[in-house]
Amino acid sequence: MDTLFLILCGSVEESTSEPHDKVGVVSVVYVSNDKEKIDSKLGDLQKTHPDNFYMAYEVPMDTDLTTLEHYPGIEISKEDLN
Repeated sequence: MDTLFLILCGSVEESTSEPHDKVGVVSVVYVSNDKEKIDSKLGDLQKTHPDNFYMAYEVPMDTDLTTLEHYPGIEISKEDLN
């Protein structure tokens, strides 16, 4: 089965619509089918942006990820936004 590796980034940023409010943002920041590239990029991102939270995921291709027990996502709680 073909797999895809992705790196997600979770961060807290200033809201663009509500001044002085913060929002949690989750972004896909890197995608590859090469695990070694993912591992290297993940280390680089964590070093250069230590305030962000990064996670690497391996997912099967051509699959509805919502049917899996766990799929890529980062929870950002209200406390994270303070």
